[in-house]
Amino acid sequence: MDPNRKRAIRLTVALSAALLLASALIYVSFSAGRDELTASQLLKKATPGGQYILAGTVENGSIRKLGGTMDFSVLSPDRRVAVAVTYTGEVPDPFAQGRAVMVNVTDNGGRFVGEENTLTTKCPSKYQAASGSIKNTAGVPAGPLVNS
Repeated sequence: MDPNRKRAIRLTVALSAALLLASALIYVSFSAGRDELTASQLLKKATPGGQYILAGTVENGSIRKLGGTMDFSVLSPDRRVAVAVTYTGEVPDPFAQGRAVMVNVTDNGGRFVGEENTLTTKCPSKYQAASGSIKNTAGVPAGPLVNS
């Protein structure tokens, strides 16, 4: 067989294998992820036994510690809906009310339990305006919308 033809066949096989492996890696990477949900999205989509990633802000005055368990509420970005979470495990040092957090939760029939050691916090200086804390409006009805 011609040596040039052998090289062309080897090159074609090698490139085909590389393309196949790259496609498999991309597929696995995107299919394995779960989306973060806000409090309002979680309340709409949650089903008993389901596992979700809850992201939002810790509601002011909602943190309660009892032994090794901590209860707190996570607000949606519009600060009108909050989800109560019961959590056990490591608590990051910067965890506090008003901080942006993410936690993996399981729906136990409308009661959300945080998976142990999945609580993370975000640095507020990168996600808030420099003016300070943001008003907590959970449970307060929205006022009329004003068009500009």
